[in-house]
Amino acid sequence: MKRKNSVLILPVLIVYLIVFYGIWTIWEFWVKSFISSTFENEYISQVIKSGVIKNLVWTFPAILLVQHFKSEVHITLKEMFSTKVNLLKYLPVFIFFTVYVFAGSILQNGRLEIVKEFDFDKIIIVIFVGLTEEMVFRGWLLNATIRENKKWFYIIINAVMFLAIHFPKWIHNGTFFSSFASFQFLEIMVLSIIFSCTLIKSKNILVPITLHMYFAYVL
Repeated sequence: MKRKNSVLILPVLIVYLIVFYGIWTIWEFWVKSFISSTFENEYISQVIKSGVIKNLVWTFPAILLVQHFKSEVHITLKEMFSTKVNLLKYLPVFIFFTVYVFAGSILQNGRLEIVKEFDFDKIIIVIFVGLTEEMVFRGWLLNATIRENKKWFYIIINAVMFLAIHFPKWIHNGTFFSSFASFQFLEIMVLSIIFSCTLIKSKNILVPITLHMYFAYVL
C-alpha cells in the first residue's frame, strides 16, 4: 500500500511510545498489585487485569490509531482482519513452538511436563495476551513503521520494543539481570521476529495472535 505522507505519523508514534511505556511502567509497579489486593477473587482480578485494563491500554488505542492512519500503515485495519489465510501454511511454526517448549521442559526437569494447570485464570491470560500484544506491536507499531526496502531493520526494531515492554515487570520482580543471564531476552526477541514475519506474509493479524496464544498455552 502506498503511503500518502508518512512523516505525519512520526510525532504520533513518539508520543504514543512515551505514553504507552510510561503507563505500563506505572501499572507494573503500583496499579497491578493494587488490583490484586483489592479483588481477592483471582478470577475476577485476572478478568480486570487482562480482559479490561490491558485491552483499554493496549488493544483499543492501537485499533483506533491504525484506523486513523489507514493511509499511512502497511496493512489497513480491514485487511488485517479480513485477508484470507490458510493456517496450514503456518503449521511448521506451531510444531516448532511445541517442540521448543517440550524440549525445554525435558532439559530443565528431566522429563516431559504438559501444562500443570489450565483453569479460568489461565484461559483469560491466554486469550488476551495474543490479542493485546499483537495488536500493539505488530498490528500498530510494526504496521506503522515498516518499509518495503528495510523490512528486517524495522522487524528488529520492533523486537527491541517488544523486549523493552517486559523491563518494568522484570525490574519490579527483581528478575531483570537474570532474564538476560538466562538468555530469556533472546526468546522474546525471536518470538517477536516470528510474529512479525507471519503478519507481513499473511497480512492478517489473526495469524500472529493465534500463534502467540498457542505459545502462551503450551508454555
